[in-house]
Amino acid sequence: MSTRCQQRLFFSTLFTVHQFPISVKGHVENHLHCKVTGFRPASGGCINHGGELVTDKGSYFLKWNDAHRYTGMFGAESKGLTLLDSAKCIHIPKVVLVDEVDDKQFIVMEFVRAAHPKKNYWALLGERLAQLHRNTNTQFGLDHDNYIGSLHQSNFFHKDWIQFFIEQRLDKQVSLAERNSRMEKGQHSRFATLYKKLPELLPAENPALLHGDLWSGNVMVNEKGEPCLIDPAVYFGHREIELAFTRLFGGFGREFYEAYVASFPLLPGFTDRVDIYNLYPLMVHVNLFGGGYLQQAERILKRYT
Repeated sequence: MSTRCQQRLFFSTLFTVHQFPISVKGHVENHLHCKVTGFRPASGGCINHGGELVTDKGSYFLKWNDAHRYTGMFGAESKGLTLLDSAKCIHIPKVVLVDEVDDKQFIVMEFVRAAHPKKNYWALLGERLAQLHRNTNTQFGLDHDNYIGSLHQSNFFHKDWIQFFIEQRLDKQVSLAERNSRMEKGQHSRFATLYKKLPELLPAENPALLHGDLWSGNVMVNEKGEPCLIDPAVYFGHREIELAFTRLFGGFGREFYEAYVASFPLLPGFTDRVDIYNLYPLMVHVNLFGGGYLQQAERILKRYT
């Protein structure tokens, strides 16, 4: 989601070691056996604070937040990054340290220096995402929960994709929206009507390893001019939900989709299913921001129910 502090954001020109918790500084120095010499904060990001941590052993990227408010967020992020990196398909920042000190939790990872994209950048992203999606599992979900934006994301395993999509994705967000008065309780019935129709609308495929939060803000250009994925919400799901999300806010080039399909063809009718899949990120945005996202979701529901 767009609320997380990311490596790709512009950095402040201010350079000081006094802009992040001193306890975190000492913890990093002790565990990494280095001396912190500077910190350049990244702008943007309302969930996490973060930026470039400069040490006598090189730069790292540091993020921290309130450990009590977002319990286990960085532990889950570390597991997700490590799982994506183990697929050896696309550049994923290496995790160096995850820990808590006082009331803060933090993650230290490889610092990715942005550069100009290669001419075939979008094609590379499409090809490498297709390779990532060929990594499969026996069930949909993951062996631990994580976060999407600042919201808890439940990954309880299911053998059936539609059951997983309903119970662990749509219904979790719909129920949360009701509890927080983001939507009226009567609107839940329209989702229930859609749920009954999903077996006729969504095709079956094997679980695919997904980044889980793949919008353009979570893709950056590394120093080689190649794509790098950050801020994941990893799980094994139907790969069409990942491709659908890339279309929700735009920003992905035509070459990306052409290269992906050439590497891993999609089942017929994918375009007709995009809006159904995007009900999940739309309801996440309803719970995070409210506003017009509910109206977008309602238009989709009206189309299919």
